[in-house]
Amino acid sequence: MSESVELLRIEGVRKTFPGVVALDSVDFDLRSEEVHVLLGENGAGKSTLIKMLSGAYRPDRGRIFAGGEEVRIHGAQDAEKLGIATIYQEFNLVPDLTVAENIFLGRQPRRFGMIDRRRMEADAEVLLRRVGLHISPRVRVRELGIARLQMVEIAKALSLEARVLIMDEPTAVLTSEEVDKLFGIVRQLRADGVGVVFITHHLDEIAALGDRVTVLRDGRSIDQVPASTPETELVQLMVGRSIDQQYPRERPETGPSLLSVRGLTRDGVFHDISFDVKAGEVVGLAGLVGAGRTEVARAVFGADPYDAGTVEVSGERLGKHDVTAAMGAGIGLVPEDRKGQGLVLDASVQENLGLVTLRSATHSGLVDVKAQRTAAARIAEQLGVRMAGLGQHVRTLSGGNQQKVVIGKWLLADTRVLILDEPTRGIDVGAKVEIYQLINELTASGHAVLMISSDLPEVLGMSDRVLVMAQGRIAGELPAHEATQDAVMALAVSAAPVTTPTEHHAENAEESPRGH
Repeated sequence: MSESVELLRIEGVRKTFPGVVALDSVDFDLRSEEVHVLLGENGAGKSTLIKMLSGAYRPDRGRIFAGGEEVRIHGAQDAEKLGIATIYQEFNLVPDLTVAENIFLGRQPRRFGMIDRRRMEADAEVLLRRVGLHISPRVRVRELGIARLQMVEIAKALSLEARVLIMDEPTAVLTSEEVDKLFGIVRQLRADGVGVVFITHHLDEIAALGDRVTVLRDGRSIDQVPASTPETELVQLMVGRSIDQQYPRERPETGPSLLSVRGLTRDGVFHDISFDVKAGEVVGLAGLVGAGRTEVARAVFGADPYDAGTVEVSGERLGKHDVTAAMGAGIGLVPEDRKGQGLVLDASVQENLGLVTLRSATHSGLVDVKAQRTAAARIAEQLGVRMAGLGQHVRTLSGGNQQKVVIGKWLLADTRVLILDEPTRGIDVGAKVEIYQLINELTASGHAVLMISSDLPEVLGMSDRVLVMAQGRIAGELPAHEATQDAVMALAVSAAPVTTPTEHHAENAEESPRGH
């Protein structure tokens, strides 16, 4: 192994936006042949820092060095020339183009003035093999699942001959097997001399992959520590306080059944689904990706049709495929894709919080804006939404605060049954505990919660009962004292999973929930 060299160094960088100091006197450095983890809560400044390195933002103050020389990165082309490639959570790929076209987009090899498609596809094939992806370079990107899209992004970075690879939450939507494969590729890149900036909220990944950790808090670089630092110390550095209990489930007395599902069936998707959720209870819905969990939740909420069965709330039977009736009966759904389905990103915090109650707040065609604002201010304060004000665009909030807004709009509507689909995906450990405390408050006040999660420790830590789905059916039910990772997995693999249209990963390989 060659001696590592400094690839990047940031000194005293500051970046402000109207009313917000995003970064303040931040220091950071990256060497070749290392994975440097960038750790911090949502809103700590991680995204701002990597956007600065990729050319999307320019610092107000401070200096950036690449290869020992001070540089100014005014755009993506400057970053590319410096050998810096960034893979964001939202992939920068064009769905209707082929894999090869995406890898070399804007840099296609030419012959006699025309795109040399044969050479482009041959070069793409070499890069795909390097990242362990055995697919045709002629496949259109829209046909690939999440894990394969991730590999195409890495191949694209390699085509740029990047010496610095920035990966923003690359494992957020991957299964355990896919994460293992990704880690193998990152380790190989490190051995090849690449420096990797790795952002993750999964603390167990740090020791498994990282070399050093820089912790950001409130826009400042708090400390730089070895990746072997105990998780409890990392959490304290991140949030500025110790978190004694990661899953602080309080189990109140349960009341009568609020949600009753019987024989729910949608041909080819799920079959004969029956369960109850009582007042004061959290029921976890676990299973392999593709087992049909999200589809069941959407059918119960009325967003998707079903062929047979019934859904009742407090004994009142709901009509099929009727979201309005479900909402009127007191059902709320926090979808797994909060940005795409749970929020209007370019609307304000106040407008998003008022979405569900907009109809009831409208009289003679006019919205009672004052009442909406008062209610929004109350719920935002109750949930501790960190924001500049109610007029701030939701797009600019951190992931944890966006999730609080999604949940908050249902609390304003006095929802009795709340369905949470992957409620803490992409949220840091501090914000996760705040969401868990909110779940406790809901159940303590007599609400019922149905929680879908691929994070097994989360399901086990927060559920009073666990329903396990396999191949569109409920394979078994486990009370909290019997629910272990082994017991859940045994039920989850009791039938081979099927791939369904709306769940993640249209992959052929068997997939399993994340076990952190």
